[in-house]
Amino acid sequence: MHPQERLVQFRPRAVLVVLGIILAAFIMIRIVQAAEGVLIWIAVAVFLALALNPAVEWLLAHGVKRRGLAVAITFFCAILAIAALAATILPTIISQVNEFVDAVPGYVEDLTAGRGRLGFLEREFQIVERVREALAEGGATKLLGLSGTAFAVTKSVVTAIVATLTIAFLTLFMLLEGPKWVERFYALIPEEKQPRVRGIGDQIYRTVGGYVTGNLAISLIAGVASTLVLSALGVPYALALGLLVAILDLVPLAGATIAAVAVSTVAFLDSVQSGIIVLAFFIVYQQLENHVLQPIVYGRTVQLSPLAVLIAVLIGAELAGVIGALAAIPVAGTIQVILVDWLTHRRRRRGPPPGEPTTI
Repeated sequence: MHPQERLVQFRPRAVLVVLGIILAAFIMIRIVQAAEGVLIWIAVAVFLALALNPAVEWLLAHGVKRRGLAVAITFFCAILAIAALAATILPTIISQVNEFVDAVPGYVEDLTAGRGRLGFLEREFQIVERVREALAEGGATKLLGLSGTAFAVTKSVVTAIVATLTIAFLTLFMLLEGPKWVERFYALIPEEKQPRVRGIGDQIYRTVGGYVTGNLAISLIAGVASTLVLSALGVPYALALGLLVAILDLVPLAGATIAAVAVSTVAFLDSVQSGIIVLAFFIVYQQLENHVLQPIVYGRTVQLSPLAVLIAVLIGAELAGVIGALAAIPVAGTIQVILVDWLTHRRRRRGPPPGEPTTI
């Protein structure tokens, strides 16, 4: 006797639904890929709005009656602070960058002759010959990735201006209309489920807002501390390097390490003593930042294990580069809030375990 064959039947409707879901997911992925730049601008605007919103709420709680006026005051103060900071440090940064560019030919000459602090690269690794071979094989275009340099630079400048203006206006409108949009979203939810959804929303806001504000504050502290140490040691380009530290420190995990390596290298080029002191400073400061500043600044807003942070940052960086790495922790914190709420309500529906007394 032959074993009875089992015939599995699928309803046409079920097959069409599955195909529809696959098609919708494919279209969504294509849309996200096509609009990646715009989505990044929106993400940056969301983070800026979350960083500025506590100031708006503070003004509303201390005498300012209308949200529009509070947003205008906050936005004006933010622009004024950025302009003042730029006016203070931009001339120095430009001067230091120009000095560095003027010093590059001397570094190249020493490197070619095998002299100076970078001479070992030529003596031991023949770096100049390797660069010449690369130039001979593919030219400067292949080595440096240059193609239509003038057009590319012009396009980058225009894109940067458009991105800055767009992000600024997006941030302004999010501050003005954000609460209304949130209320409209809550209104779409059944009334009996609104308290739970509002609770999740409040936790997500505290998580993301606390992370954004805290990350900006910690990066500012890192940049100022680095600038003071470099200036005290007489390391050249101290202000520019401090700004580099502040920007890279925004990137979780890897950013601070990259900044430490880059700045320590410049310090070693100035003198061995300065390099050792700067390297020791970054080691000590990183311990202080990881074990003191971050717990104090973040508080209870972002409660993620180091492993979860690492995985989130790696995935975010792979999906969207630096912006993805910056957004990874808030997104992971948001997912954690939703999962914790789901697990909590699931346990409540199941009731207490057998044998456990029911509390009243």
